Amino acid sequence: MRRPLNLDISQRAEYLSKNLKKARTDFEKERLLLLWWIKTGLVTPDQELSRMLGRDGSTVIRWLQKYRQGGLGKLLEVKASPGATRKILLTYA
Repeated sequence: MRRPLNLDISQRAEYLSKNLKKARTDFEKERLLLLWWIKTGLVTPDQELSRMLGRDGSTVIRWLQKYRQGGLGKLLEVKASPGATRKILLTYA
């Protein structure tokens, strides 16, 4: 059973389109494209979104939850991997 997306996207479609063109990484492009498709009404059910993006449905749902929690900033946030800082610096001559 398909569920309708109850998501209010605060950014305008033009803003999303402009940022989509400026995006440098695939990480940003996928997420901005997701929001743009929803905002313009081109794709409505989340199963259709996951199929068009080539992602699992749970991934798309997780992205939408991030957007609901913190907006565009939270959705595009890149988390740094936890790890120790380098102890040896590599230099090439």
